[in-house]
Formats: sequence, structure tokens, C-alpha cells
Amino acid sequence: MTQHSRDTPQFYLTAPSPCPYLPGKEERKVFTHLVGDRAPGLNNLLTHGGFRRSQSIAYRPACESCRACVSVRVIADEFRPTRSMLRVAERNADVIGEMRALVPTSEQYGVFRGYLDSRHRDGGMADMTVLDYAMMVEDSHVKTRLVEYRTRGPDSTINGRGAGPLLAVALTDVLNDGLSMVYSFFDPDERMRSLGTFMILDHVERARRMGLAYVYLGYWVRGSRKMDYKSRFLPQERLTPDAWVRTES
Repeated sequence: MTQHSRDTPQFYLTAPSPCPYLPGKEERKVFTHLVGDRAPGLNNLLTHGGFRRSQSIAYRPACESCRACVSVRVIADEFRPTRSMLRVAERNADVIGEMRALVPTSEQYGVFRGYLDSRHRDGGMADMTVLDYAMMVEDSHVKTRLVEYRTRGPDSTINGRGAGPLLAVALTDVLNDGLSMVYSFFDPDERMRSLGTFMILDHVERARRMGLAYVYLGYWVRGSRKMDYKSRFLPQERLTPDAWVRTES
């Protein structure tokens, strides 16, 4: 095996399958493996190029007749919350997030299972077992953390930890220029808290504190209601064929 073949990532193309976002469309993905010592640097490079990570795979859409999936990243230092976002933050003033190492727990899986059963019963992850969940968390060759969200306790100001039951979890990659929200889920019984929005707001603040420029939200899909929320976190940059382009609307 040559040095070139060892160090150069190999890319593969999936067969067409039904698009999960736009009815009547088909999707294809190009992907490569993120393994070994080169994985962190490659993950940074590919994320900048519009790829997403799922376990030890980096992928991006490669659809033949559609370009609806657009990578978006929030500009952390300049982000301006809307009035509704401020209300979400106020509603969750009693919640604190703790960034932890990658240790899957049965408590996390309980929230994850409830989230899937409530919101993604027919999705591709619907049949995930506790072992599948553990693999989703642990199968990472890059710098990845779990952020657990719980209600505050009397010692939270001191130890930075919540004291109540687990409300939400975010699986997050720490990149050289930002935080990439790989996957997040929350207790469906707490839907009035708008925890999905709250976790993004929290990640923007975390990025600021860590001196990171961006929060990567994955793909915004024009015309998909389930992805429309990503366009509301402004200002943000969207990846075009030529470059990341700033938008404030």
C-alpha cells in the first residue's frame, strides 16, 4: 500500500433513496470514513466543506437534480436572538447544561427513546436499541462531547451541574473554529420549554465562551418545515458552491 493510499481519504457514493425532507425527491450521499489519527483534522476540513458526521462517517448530499440542502453555521459573536428566542431563554432560566465526556447512560437512552417514539416514529432511527445508542455516542474518532441539560440545583453555580432529571442531550463535535451539533434530543413531555431552540442558544453562548466563531447546525432545506427553524438563527453563513456567504434574513 502506498503512502498516498494510506493518507488520502477514499470517497464513496450511495445508491438513490427516498429523500427524508422533500416528498417525491430522491437523495444520494457522498461519504468517507473518519478513523485513525487523521480523523480530527479531516473532520474539521470536511465540516468546512459542508459535510456532516455520523459516528465514524462524514457525508454530504450529492443529489443529481436537487441542491436544496444548504450547510449553515451561526456567527456566534454577532448572533441576535429574536423576541421569541428570548422568551425561550427566559422559560429555561432554571436549566443548566453540563459538557461531559462520551459516556452513554441508560438515563440518556430513556430520553432518546421517548424522543424518537414521539417525534420520529417512522424515521430511520426508530428501531435503535440501547446498544445502537451507545455506538452512536461512542463511535467517534474526533473531539466529541455530550451536553446534558437538567434543572439547576443549590450547588449549580459552584459545580456547573444541574440537579434535576435529564431534560435534553446534545452530541457535539468541538472543531477548530466552532461547535458542530451532531444530534440533539429532549424529553417530549417538556415540549413547552422549546428545548431544541434552547440547546442552540446555549451552544452559541458556549462557542462565545470558548472563543469559537461558529455553531454548525447542519443542513437547512428550503421547503422542508422540519428544517425551517435553522434559518431563524441570524446572522449566519450558508455554504454556496463558491464560499460561505453571510445572510441576515
